[in-house]
Amino acid sequence: MGKRIGFVLSGAGVFDGAELHESVLCLLALDRGDAEVIFMAPDKDQFHVVDHQSGTPAEGERRSVLSEAARLARGPVRPLAEVSADEVDAILMPGGFGAAKNLSTWAFSGAAGEVDGDLQRLLGAVHGQGKWIAACCIAPAILARVFGGDGVKVTLGTSDQDAAEVEKTGAQHERCSVEQVCIDEEHRLITTPAYMEAARIRELEPGISDMVGHLLRLA
Repeated sequence: MGKRIGFVLSGAGVFDGAELHESVLCLLALDRGDAEVIFMAPDKDQFHVVDHQSGTPAEGERRSVLSEAARLARGPVRPLAEVSADEVDAILMPGGFGAAKNLSTWAFSGAAGEVDGDLQRLLGAVHGQGKWIAACCIAPAILARVFGGDGVKVTLGTSDQDAAEVEKTGAQHERCSVEQVCIDEEHRLITTPAYMEAARIRELEPGISDMVGHLLRLA
């Protein structure tokens, strides 16, 4: 196999976990690049469970982020706490509300929110080793929250409101359409808007494939 890519999942399902379309397109692009994918996720309960039929929270229901991520991965997923930066050549994070609810509290607190401690540790260690990190959709907000003090550059698309919130972290926001990618060469970050801008699945593929292509080339 080729590059070892740590694939960070936040569950399975757009409203309470990892976005499925984005995840699958990322995985397809990684497979086409002969990457070795190392699936990982926090070993904790989701913030809440959303009934995707009705779009409303399922009262009293609990699900494990790790177990839900395994549905998407089609097999076992590594707990984030057990993963070392030495095991990967790069990190990739798809979006979905899980990134903003389970991997962080961005959905509730924006720039003032927190990032899962195990994820923050891993991202910091990967970054400290000079390795590349890619993220799409809302997941770049996590990079802004973790590395904003360094003045990193990311994109969440074209929304002025999202840009303003990102810039509260100290990060720079670059306006990008769905097919574009934002590359911060100095800090080794690659981001693309995905469903922050897309209206249908076919609009996702160009930006995601470009993001993954750059990641595999640079990692």
